[in-house]
Amino acid sequence: MNRPEPAQPGATLAAARPVVELRDRVRGLEPELIAFRRDLHRHPELGRQEFRTTGLLRDRLVAAGLEPRVLPGGTGLIVDIVPAGTAPGAEFLAFRADIDALPIDDAKTDVPYRSTVPGRAHACGHDVHTSVVLGTGLVLAEAARSGELRRPVRLVFQPAEEVMPGGALDVIKAGGMDGVGRIFAVHCDPKVEVGRIALRTGAITSACDRLVLHLDGPGGHTARPHLTTDLVTAVARMAAELPGALARRMDPRWGVSLVWGRIASGSAPNVIPQHAELEGTVRCLELDGWREAPDLLHELIAKLAETYRAKWTLDYHRGVPPVVNEAVSVALLDAAMHARFGLTDRHEPATVVEGTEQSLGGEDFSWYLEHAPGALARLGVRAPGDTAVRDLHQGRFDVDERAIGIGTELFAALALEVEGD
Repeated sequence: MNRPEPAQPGATLAAARPVVELRDRVRGLEPELIAFRRDLHRHPELGRQEFRTTGLLRDRLVAAGLEPRVLPGGTGLIVDIVPAGTAPGAEFLAFRADIDALPIDDAKTDVPYRSTVPGRAHACGHDVHTSVVLGTGLVLAEAARSGELRRPVRLVFQPAEEVMPGGALDVIKAGGMDGVGRIFAVHCDPKVEVGRIALRTGAITSACDRLVLHLDGPGGHTARPHLTTDLVTAVARMAAELPGALARRMDPRWGVSLVWGRIASGSAPNVIPQHAELEGTVRCLELDGWREAPDLLHELIAKLAETYRAKWTLDYHRGVPPVVNEAVSVALLDAAMHARFGLTDRHEPATVVEGTEQSLGGEDFSWYLEHAPGALARLGVRAPGDTAVRDLHQGRFDVDERAIGIGTELFAALALEVEGD
């Protein structure tokens, strides 16, 4: 990707305020934000169970003079920062954080903030995302009081990102995107060094759906498979042939991938079972593939099932479409990052990784982009010099906590320095 030019129509940066002034504000908050992140890390909560997390956020935002609104489900919240003199109908610049954890064990044993809840861990960095948006809110609340903030800002602390089709739909249903003109988010990336962000125009994540295929037959003796429905063979053929058949029927540029994660059938070696199941995911790089996959899968399953005289039903659960970053929003992130971190205090060059690869992972930030343009940036969290291979959704996942200050300063700069469309 060529570096996007910030001076596109409707996407410019105002004359930057002194870097040191904003940076000092963020650095003054960093100890609190790191402590907040560690508290969340010790007490992870799953999607739509984030009551403690929501309470902590609400209390801190209220203490900052803001008026957060808890979502109807009791977890997650929205808070608006509207400077005095804002014109009626002015569009919000929104920043989103996801607040839920994952149902896995925290395998870290060498940090004081290890999860205290068995089978629960912030192994995707949502505690970092939450701390970044909280820090942004604290900076902007002060800026609104001092008259520096010139446009309304909305902070979205979203529940249940890890639960398909995602808590973003809860936010949207509650009016969280009403009046939003542009929305941004960051996601931790353990492959990117702290102090850097990674950007991509267009799709940066993939669509992700879940499916369960049920096969049924009368059952029988393995000595006489011709008199019944041989479900084990049928489900094995489905598992082996459907991914390739689906790929051959779709445009290869769509990057459609069907992968099975569970297969179940039978309980005895000489009994042909009456039920079998396959469960997996469909991932697509492009929206067209995401839209066509369900109908095509039904067609292919019907043909294979007929061969083995198997009855079938398909539970196809829509997950999320791809996150498609809008070019102007990417340009704003690029320009703001270079303006704020063109030279760091370590005298190292600006740190934007351009044209980062598209991930096959799903992200429900995509639902917000159905309502307003925006972009998701990958936030570097890898410590300098760390050469270990690290990934998300692993029990030993951790971050260089300096990333919290980087993300906070980036978002605060976007709000304070971006000019309206």
